[in-house]
Amino acid sequence: MSKQTIVVLEGDQTGQELLEEAVRLLDPTVIGLDLELVRFDLSLQNRRATQNRVVYEAAAAMRQAGYGLKAATITPEQRGDVGSPNAILRKEIDGTVILRTGRPLPGVETIGHITAPIAVVRMATEDAYEAKEWREGSEAEEKAFRTTYISRRNCRAAAEFSFILAKQMGALVFGGPKWTVSPTYEGLLKECMDEAAKQHPDVPYDPQLIDAAYALLFGRASRPLVIPCLNRDGDILSDLVLALYGSIAGSESLLISFDDQFQPKVVMAEAPHGTAPSLQGKNVANPMAMQLAAASLLMQMPGSDYQRAGRAIRTACLEAVAAGVRTADLGGTASTSGFTAEVIRRTQQKLERVEAR
Repeated sequence: MSKQTIVVLEGDQTGQELLEEAVRLLDPTVIGLDLELVRFDLSLQNRRATQNRVVYEAAAAMRQAGYGLKAATITPEQRGDVGSPNAILRKEIDGTVILRTGRPLPGVETIGHITAPIAVVRMATEDAYEAKEWREGSEAEEKAFRTTYISRRNCRAAAEFSFILAKQMGALVFGGPKWTVSPTYEGLLKECMDEAAKQHPDVPYDPQLIDAAYALLFGRASRPLVIPCLNRDGDILSDLVLALYGSIAGSESLLISFDDQFQPKVVMAEAPHGTAPSLQGKNVANPMAMQLAAASLLMQMPGSDYQRAGRAIRTACLEAVAAGVRTADLGGTASTSGFTAEVIRRTQQKLERVEAR
C-alpha cells in the first residue's frame, strides 16, 4: 500500500492543542499505518507574516493530497487584516458542502431525548457569506443594502449529496430553504432538492420551509435526518443540532469538494468549535471533535486498512465516553491528555484483535 498523505493545518490557542491530540492517534504505533503528515502553520501570527501566502500553499497541498486535517484558527475582526483562512480554503479547494452530523453520545442525555443522528449538509460558499454590502443615506434615513447569489451548481451538489448520504444512513431528507418567500433565489435550492428526489425515489423525502424545519425538528428526529441548507441557514442550524447531543465537541466537521459524479475529491476535516482561548494550556478541553475528524478522514480514504483504523478511533472515542471517561463539558473529570490516552488504548486493542483474527 502506498503511503497516504494528510495535510495538517496548524491553528491557534486551544485549537492547536486539540489538533496535536488528534495527531497522536495517527501515529503508526497506534493505527499500524505509516502516514505522511505535511504541516502548514496557519496560526494568526504566521498568516499575518506571510500575508496569507501560507493558506494558499496549504490549499494547493490539499488539492494534490486530497485530505486535510485543520485546527481551529482565529479570524481577526479588524478590516484590512488577513481575514478568515476558512473562506480562502473553501474557495481554493472548491469546497462545496460542509457536513456536520450530530449523533448521540453513550450515556450523555440529549436535549429532547433525541435518539437518532441528524446530518446538516450546508452549502459551503455563496449566499450571505459572499455578499456585497453597502449603506446609503444618513442618520434615520440610513439604509443598509446587500446583494447575494447562489448557483445551481452548488445547490445541485448539496441536494444530490444529501440524498446519497441519506441512503447510506437510512435517513429522511428533511427541511429546505424559505422557498415560498423567495421562490426565485431560495427556490433554486428547492428545485434541486426536488430533482434529486426524482433521481433517488427510494430515499424518503419531506421538504419543509426552514422555519418549519426548526419547529418540527424534535418530532422528526426519532429517525435519522439529513437536512440540506443554504450557507447561512446551515451555519445556524448545525450549531443548534450539535448542541442537542450534549456538546458541540461531540462531532466533526467536513468540508467536501466533489467530482462530476458527486464523489468526494478533497476532504478537509476539523472540529466545529473555535479556538477556546479561556481553556488554553489548562489540559481540560474536549479533544473528541478533532479526534472524530481524524477518524472521518481515514474513513474517506480508499483501502480497508484506513477505513478500519478510522472506525476503530471513532468507536474508541464513543466507548471511552460510555465508560465514563469524559471531560468537563460532558460532566466528567478527565483531562484532555487523559481522554486521548484512553482512546489510544482502546484503538490499539481493537486493531490488535482484528490483526489476531
